[in-house]
Amino acid sequence: MIPVILSGGSGSRLWPLSRKLFPKQFLSLAGEGSLFQQTLKRLAFDGIGKPIVVCNQEHRFIVAEQLAAIGCTPQATLLEPFGRNTAPAVALAALKLIAEGRDELLLVLPADHVISDVEALRESMALAQEQALRGDMVLFGIPAVRAETGFGYIKAAQGDGTARLFKVEQFIEKPDLATASDFVQSGDYFWNSGMFLFRASRYLEELRNHEPDMYDNCVLALERSRGIDGVVNIDRATFECCPDKSIDYAVMERTQRAWVVPLSAGWSDVGCWSALWDVHDKDIDGNVLKGDVVSHNSRNCFVHGSSKLVTLLGMDDVVVVETKDAIMVAHRDAVQDVKKLVNVLDAQGRSETQSHCAVYRPWGGYDSVDVGSRHQVKHITVKPGAQLSLQMHHHRAEHWIVVSGTAQVTCNEKVFLLTENQSTYIPIASVHRLANPGKIPLEIIEVQSGSYLGEDDIERLEDVYGRSQPVKS
Repeated sequence: MIPVILSGGSGSRLWPLSRKLFPKQFLSLAGEGSLFQQTLKRLAFDGIGKPIVVCNQEHRFIVAEQLAAIGCTPQATLLEPFGRNTAPAVALAALKLIAEGRDELLLVLPADHVISDVEALRESMALAQEQALRGDMVLFGIPAVRAETGFGYIKAAQGDGTARLFKVEQFIEKPDLATASDFVQSGDYFWNSGMFLFRASRYLEELRNHEPDMYDNCVLALERSRGIDGVVNIDRATFECCPDKSIDYAVMERTQRAWVVPLSAGWSDVGCWSALWDVHDKDIDGNVLKGDVVSHNSRNCFVHGSSKLVTLLGMDDVVVVETKDAIMVAHRDAVQDVKKLVNVLDAQGRSETQSHCAVYRPWGGYDSVDVGSRHQVKHITVKPGAQLSLQMHHHRAEHWIVVSGTAQVTCNEKVFLLTENQSTYIPIASVHRLANPGKIPLEIIEVQSGSYLGEDDIERLEDVYGRSQPVKS
C-alpha cells in the first residue's frame, strides 16, 4: 500500500496564518508538528510503503525540510508547476508506479487533515484494503453527525452484509442547511473525506474511460518531465493543458465500482477557523486562546496571536487571528467566507496573501523588518554550510551587517569573510553571493535601497539548488 500525499492546496480559508507560499499543511495548528508531518507519522506501521508526495514546485524545499525533520524518505516527490486539482495529481503518481512495473494499492491522503484516533484509521484501512484488492475503488466516509454545509456528502446504498462497507449510491455537493439536516437524520449519509484507496491500474483505467484528455495529458507530461534523486519536475508546457478536476468529479462520481468505508477517527479537514476551534480544548468560557492573549467576559471565541498582545473584551463567537503583517476579525458563523476575502485582497494585488513577513528559502530564510518607498530592511538567516545564489540586481544596492556567525561574501572579483559587527556594501549591478562557511547559523541585517525593491529584480547566475524562478536568492 503506497501513500500518495496530496500537498498542493493553498489553505486560503485559514488566512492570514496560511499563505500561498506557506499554506496550512506546513503549519503546526493542532498537535505536535505540522499537519503534513502528522499525516506521514500516522502511517508508520507494517504494510505501508514509502510515500509519494505531490506538491507545488514553490513548496519543494519546505517539503524536503519537513520530511527530513521527521526522518521520512519518500520514494518520489512529484513537483507540479501549478495546481490542476487532485485527479491529475493522483494520475501522475499512478503512472509513475505503473511505469516501474508496480501495480500497487494507492492510499490517497490530503496532507492537511487532523485524525485523532489512529487505531480507528488503521481498522478502516484494513477493511478498505480488502475491497480494493477486489478491484473496487474505496473512499473513506465520515458519518454525518451534524448538519454541515461546507462538506460534500455520500449516500450509501446496500452494504456488504457486515454494515462495515457500503456501495455508493450518490454524491451530493455541499447542500443547504435544511437538506444537510435531512441527511443527518436519515443516517444514510457520510461526509466525503477526500481519502481514497484503489489499485493504480484501476484508477488509470477509470480515468482513461471518463477523462481521456486528462489521462493522455498526464501520460505526456510525465514522459516530458525531468527528475533526479526521486524528485520529478512535471513538464510545465504540457501540464498547463491538463483539465482541472478533482478525483470525485473525474472518476468517483462516474465509476460503477465506488464503495465507502465508515471512518470514525476524530477526523477534521481543518477547512476553516471554526473547524480549528472544534479540534482544540477550550477554557471554562469555551474559548481557544493561542499566543499572548488576554480575554475578559468573552465566550466561544478563537484567538490566535503571533507577534503581539491581543486582548478581547465582551465578545462572543468571534475569530481573531493576528500575524505580524495582518489581523483578521470574523464571526465564527462567517469564517467559511474567508476565501472570498482573500480573493478581494488578491484582486488588489496585496502581498499579504502570498507570504508572511518571514519567508522560507532552502538556504534559510528572511524576515521583513521595515519597508519604505525606496528602502527595505531584512533579517536574514543562513544555515551552516549553505549559500545563496550567485546573483545581481539592476535596481537596488544592499548593505550587509553581520549580527552573529561568519559570512563569506562574494562581490565581483573579491571574496572575503565578515564576522560579528562587521559590514559591507553591495553596489547596484554587482555580482554577489552570501554564504555561511561556519557551523552555527549566520544572521545578518540587510538594508536595500533603490528605485525598485521587488523580489523579481534578480539575475541568477549560479544556484546550487537548481532554481530558475526570480525569487529572493
